[in-house]
Amino acid sequence: MAFSEFEQKRYEKIVGSYIETRRPEPRIRDKLDISYRISGQSIEVFEVRPNWRDSSIIHEHPIAKATYVRTKNNWKIYWMRADLKWHGYEPDSTVKTLEQFIGVIDTDEFGCFWG
Repeated sequence: MAFSEFEQKRYEKIVGSYIETRRPEPRIRDKLDISYRISGQSIEVFEVRPNWRDSSIIHEHPIAKATYVRTKNNWKIYWMRADLKWHGYEPDSTVKTLEQFIGVIDTDEFGCFWG
């Protein structure tokens, strides 16, 4: 089940304001940018950059994902490993709020999200 309209707008505001703080300078955003998408019960943060040979081809590189588990009222945090699969983030695999998720990826204690 997808988020309600109210939840969707609230989450867009929270994640959107965080993404704005992490985005590079406007002059290089056509070469490197950061964005997010909300799909179903998940919010995914990803890097956007053009192909090095053909700038008309745009690639998205996943950074982090949070999935809301309504039955447990928490968010599960995932990161993309080299095997291109989402793995639960340790030590904070779940958080109670989206703001806590933002805090975890912003702190990036182990370099799993931002390197």
